[in-house]
Amino acid sequence: MDIMQSSLEKHYEWKGKIEVVSRCKVENREQLSNAYTPGVAKPCLEIAENPELSYDLTRRSNLVAVITDGTAVLGLGDIGPRASMPVMEGKCALFKEFAGVDAFPICVNSKDVDEIVRTVELISYSFGGINLEDISAPRCFEIERRLKEKLDIPVFHDDQHGTAVVASAAMLNAAKVSGKRFEDMTLVINGAGAAGCAIAKQFLSLGIGDIIMVDIKGIICDGDEFENPSHYEMAKLTNKTKRKGGLAEAMAGADAFIGVSKPNLVSQDMVRSMADKPIIFAMANPTPEIMPDLAKEAGAFVVGTGRSDFPNQINNVVAFPGIFKGALAVRAKDINEDMKRAAARAIAEAVPADKLCADFILPDAFDKSVAEAVAKAVAEAAVQSGVARISKWTV
Repeated sequence: MDIMQSSLEKHYEWKGKIEVVSRCKVENREQLSNAYTPGVAKPCLEIAENPELSYDLTRRSNLVAVITDGTAVLGLGDIGPRASMPVMEGKCALFKEFAGVDAFPICVNSKDVDEIVRTVELISYSFGGINLEDISAPRCFEIERRLKEKLDIPVFHDDQHGTAVVASAAMLNAAKVSGKRFEDMTLVINGAGAAGCAIAKQFLSLGIGDIIMVDIKGIICDGDEFENPSHYEMAKLTNKTKRKGGLAEAMAGADAFIGVSKPNLVSQDMVRSMADKPIIFAMANPTPEIMPDLAKEAGAFVVGTGRSDFPNQINNVVAFPGIFKGALAVRAKDINEDMKRAAARAIAEAVPADKLCADFILPDAFDKSVAEAVAKAVAEAAVQSGVARISKWTV
């Protein structure tokens, strides 16, 4: 049976992938009085006196809102908030299964930045963190920026930062197995949307040598004119040699390639033009920028994709559950660059040294110990960088 048809039948069977489960028993009058009126008045008054107790006396300490407007859903595009609900439910299920974090889907029927920001701001006291999901660029940048300014809980756009964390973890290990020095590498990123820009910033923060970004019009270079405001910032941060041209010119002599763009854009000749032992992360889904067998045939040393049927699946599920678990554990006010770098290194180090090779640069997505390791590293980074509310914690 085709996986699409199989999934559809399962969704009819499940009628939703998540549910609310009570943590307290309400089987007699005493239990009812403790869980609800009149006893519940006391914790309410305690929180009114000290708002921080909302983390101790409610589920807020382990609850994430998964927010979307349905404008950039998987490879489906703008399908709207109702149609995006199955994806958001799935995301919530992954939070719970991989990290024990409770998450709730909220699909907002608006494309207006002001309305979305205000909506999330108004409901934020119910949650310990906000996961923005499948919101189109460039609005996603503005929504995240403004929410980070307004809220005192972590706001994390997973399509940007989760992708960047796992891609950088993969690249740290790919550099290791190919014998490349990370700080000497030139990386080409094809696709300068939300994910591409976040990947570039993450790699720069980790000390990559140089990055050449390519969008539909060609190489991004300082001094050019751009329709997307974020490209002006990226132009100043990347392409130190002011290279011009298209994707072929960008890839000539480069050490590594990351694609967050469209299928079949990379040719074998482009791979052959790269430096010795090139690294190819072709992450377009479901069809990558170049198929792994063709990339290997052209000389690629390490190849990763977004697919589960090839080695080195670059999948956000090894990142976001542990990142939020760690941030929630210390009641972080933000998920900052230090925490993202810590997450990337923890993921890379989760691959045992004796198993690290060209076809195994990331830990298995179903290894539950990965989320624990990421959470611990993120929590420690939050404490050290001053965004944690508490310094004694467990994950």
